[in-house]
Amino acid sequence: MGHSHSHNHSHHHDLNSRNLLISIFLNIAITVAQVIGGIVSGSLALLSDALHNFSDVISLIISWIANKLVKKKASLKRTFGYKRAEILAAFINAATLIVVAVLLIIEAIERFRNPQEIESNLVIWLSIIAILGNGFSVLLLKKNADDNMNLKSAYLHLLTDMLASVAVLIGGLLMKYYEIWWIDSVLTLAIAVYLVVMGWDLLKNSFKVLMLFTPDSTSVKSIVEDIQTIDAVKNVHHVHIWQLNEEEIHLEAHIDFKEDITLSQFDVILNSIEELIYHKYDINHINIQPEYGKCDAKDVIVQD
Repeated sequence: MGHSHSHNHSHHHDLNSRNLLISIFLNIAITVAQVIGGIVSGSLALLSDALHNFSDVISLIISWIANKLVKKKASLKRTFGYKRAEILAAFINAATLIVVAVLLIIEAIERFRNPQEIESNLVIWLSIIAILGNGFSVLLLKKNADDNMNLKSAYLHLLTDMLASVAVLIGGLLMKYYEIWWIDSVLTLAIAVYLVVMGWDLLKNSFKVLMLFTPDSTSVKSIVEDIQTIDAVKNVHHVHIWQLNEEEIHLEAHIDFKEDITLSQFDVILNSIEELIYHKYDINHINIQPEYGKCDAKDVIVQD
């Protein structure tokens, strides 16, 4: 038996899908311009920024596909539908951030050993174009990035790329006016380190959701203690709590009752549990197995 507090998110998904699509086309244009500019100017920072922009395009496409999939209805073969598509997209995108960062570090070290003169004017103008394009994309996704891992992964790709372009611009100015050619490699390293820092946190959080770990903000001990304050409840055991996606946290548990209560009495108690758990812990899907005098393991966590 369970209870669900659901809301209509179709408008948000449509808006997010449109914003993602706009960002995809913007980043394709930026990537093409930076690749050409990086080859012509000889700037590794510009080429690395182009590589990151290309990863943005891939991540945005993945996010857009996931955003479309989550709207598909559940079926007999897919009882949860595609509700985890956005979490999977976030995990993939976070992983690509770190992979790109490692590649940038390798290239930066190689270029640092052999610094080259760079056409700084082209670097400056292309970095300005990238800042404006990515800045607009960041604004499009910022509103919903805090509430959705998928959008946050796309947002982080764009934000880090915008900051990378700012670093490239600074490097271009330093090369133009002071001929500090090694700054190109230093900035590439700085961009890479920043990517690792930003990507790791998102990778870790999306991994926890995919592995069905208990959400960090949820205390199993407190939930069990609260349910056991209900008079008819003797014991709460065999507890599982997991996050399905950004909007749903599920709880299932076995409850041992003090007396052999009727089904109607259980429904009244279940309603109390649902209201308590939803309002205090924001858990919106609950499945309780009632028991009386059953000989099974009574530990809170039971290894299945």
